[in-house]
Amino acid sequence: MKKIVMTGGGTAGHVTPNIALMPALKEDGYDISYIGSYDGIECQLIEELNVPYYGISSGKLRRYFDLKNFTDPFKVIKGYFEAKKVLKKLKPDVVFSKGGFVTVPVVLAAKSCKIPAIIHESDMTPGLANKLAIPSAYKVCHNFPETASSLPEGKAVLSGSPIRQELLNGNREKGLQICGFRADKPVILVIGGSLGAEAINKAVRKALPDLLPYYQIIHVCGKGKVDTSIKNGNGYIQFDYVREELTHLLAAADLVISRAGSNAICEFLALKKPNILIPLPANASRGDQILNAASFEKQGFSYVLPEENVTDESLIQAVNHVFEDRDTYIYAMSSNPASNAIDIIVNLCDEAIKNH
Repeated sequence: MKKIVMTGGGTAGHVTPNIALMPALKEDGYDISYIGSYDGIECQLIEELNVPYYGISSGKLRRYFDLKNFTDPFKVIKGYFEAKKVLKKLKPDVVFSKGGFVTVPVVLAAKSCKIPAIIHESDMTPGLANKLAIPSAYKVCHNFPETASSLPEGKAVLSGSPIRQELLNGNREKGLQICGFRADKPVILVIGGSLGAEAINKAVRKALPDLLPYYQIIHVCGKGKVDTSIKNGNGYIQFDYVREELTHLLAAADLVISRAGSNAICEFLALKKPNILIPLPANASRGDQILNAASFEKQGFSYVLPEENVTDESLIQAVNHVFEDRDTYIYAMSSNPASNAIDIIVNLCDEAIKNH
């Protein structure tokens, strides 16, 4: 049996693509283990799957002044030696890294143990953790064609993002049933991430009188952000957060309004859902969502509405435009070459083992 160690953590976005890969890796004959931080979100998510989990020390390298910048490098060094010990014990044939600061010591340790490591970069430009790990990688998978210019020659592989297969098996009728919606009226899914997006929530609520005569709206507001003054019904329903239901809600949606996190937009691409992206602004992030959205707009997959331009009027205009041109967006998404990420990555793991 082939052995693989997977790593990735810090946020769910650094873990769910690994989870999406696991069934195909097992089917291809891989025995899977996981290295993450001691108490990160990845620990709970992976242990729920009964995959052997090994915690290591993990620091964070910040781009701003913080006293922890003086102590965290020692955590990374400690994590490197802990990862090396785990790798020597497990003797994997290959390492797959999805990103996050916990992965840096793992990829560096893999190189010192002469184990090929494959990295996946979700955003258009590599984050700091992946920048540190890329020189030690065998190959770097990526989601956006533009990313290749930021990677070492010969290492870049346009793979797209691994998508949880259950998302592809959603049931439209079940989604409509969950919401109490009709089947003969189009559905908009508004989703601003687990924390919600205040600017999106405000514009959607203000636009309801103009949108509800023509559309039904599923509004995932974020934890603690449900507006109790607006009652569910008449084609509108609010959720603070959805988990298992998301599969069916996506199946029911004719159009999605969302932030531009790389995992989410790759899911819309895989499901061929016309979408309006409202990326997190540069003053609230490193600007990766703005770049992600610009790439998807350039490829014809998305309509982009910058947050500073979001009003009820601009949102209504965007919704009507995208809905009228939905077939054009669906055609562009259907023509995307990087639509089989899971097979590409599993084959890449096999190739890395063969070449080493």
